[in-house]
Amino acid sequence: MNALTDFSLPTDDSAYDAKLRRKPRAKEIHRRKYRTIWISDIHLGTRGCNADMLIDFLDHVDSECLYLVGDIIDGWRLKKKFYWPENHNDIVWRILKRAHRGTRIVYIPGNHDEMFRQFNGFDFGGVEIRRSAEHETADGRKLLVLHGDEFDTVMLAHRWLAFVGDTAYTAMMKLNTLVNKVRQRLGLPYWSLSKMAKHKVKNAVEFISKFEELVARAARQRGLDGVVAGHIHTAEYRRIDGIDYYNDGDWVEGCNALVEHADGRMEILNWADEIEKRRSEEKAREAARIRPERELEAA
Repeated sequence: MNALTDFSLPTDDSAYDAKLRRKPRAKEIHRRKYRTIWISDIHLGTRGCNADMLIDFLDHVDSECLYLVGDIIDGWRLKKKFYWPENHNDIVWRILKRAHRGTRIVYIPGNHDEMFRQFNGFDFGGVEIRRSAEHETADGRKLLVLHGDEFDTVMLAHRWLAFVGDTAYTAMMKLNTLVNKVRQRLGLPYWSLSKMAKHKVKNAVEFISKFEELVARAARQRGLDGVVAGHIHTAEYRRIDGIDYYNDGDWVEGCNALVEHADGRMEILNWADEIEKRRSEEKAREAARIRPERELEAA
C-alpha cells in the first residue's frame, strides 16, 4: 500500500500519534485558540510545499473549524512524477486527527486537486467535501468560501496556458527552495522569490487585482458580506465596493493562514514571521537566563 492510500482511520488519539512518525507533535507547546482557520494551496506532492513550516503551524494552533480552501494535494504534479515524502503524510494525519477530535473540517477542492470535486457533498473521516461554502463569523457577517479558479480568466479561456504557467511556476519554486536553503545556512529568515516577483511585475499585479474584484462581485451577487478565496498565492485583505475580500495565501511561497478570533475579528498570519519572532523571544529568554549566571561567576 502506498503513502497516498495508507489512511485507514484509527479510533483513538494514541493511534493517530503513532502515525506521526517523522515529526511527532510537541507535548508542551502552547497552542493558540481560534474560532476558524482557513488555509489553502499547500500543494502536497510537490517539492515546493513548505511541509515542515505547515507542521509547525498545525502544532501551534487550534480551532473550532478548519477550512481547506483548495489545492491541498497537487494532482497535476503527481500525474507527471510521484513525490510524497513522510512529512506530507504527517500533515494529512494532523488534519485527520483534528477531525477525529471534533474540529469541523471543510475541504473545498481547487483546480490542482479537482479530482476530489466529484465527491461534492460527501463526508470522509469527518472531512466535509464541498464545492463552496458559506461561513458566518462570530460578529454576524456571512462569507462565501471558495478556491477561486473559476474566476481565473486564463484557466477558463486557455487551460493549456495554465499548464504552461504551472511548469514555469514549478521552476521558480525550485529556485526559491535553493535560495532558502542557502539563507537557512547563513542564519537568515525565510524569503519568497516569487512573492517579490509578483509585486514587481505589472501584469501580475493587474491579474491579481482583477481576480479579487471578480471574486468580490460573486459574493455581492449572492447577497453576502464577504468572501474568502485562495488560488493566487497572495494573502490579502481588501474592502471592494462594500465587500470584505480575504485571501488566505499559500504554503509554497508566503506560508500564510487566515484566522478568525472569538469575537469575529479576522487576521492574516505570516508563519515565517511568527517563527522568526518566536526564535527571537527564545534567544532573549536564554540570554536573560545566562546573564545572572555569568555575573555571579564574575563576582
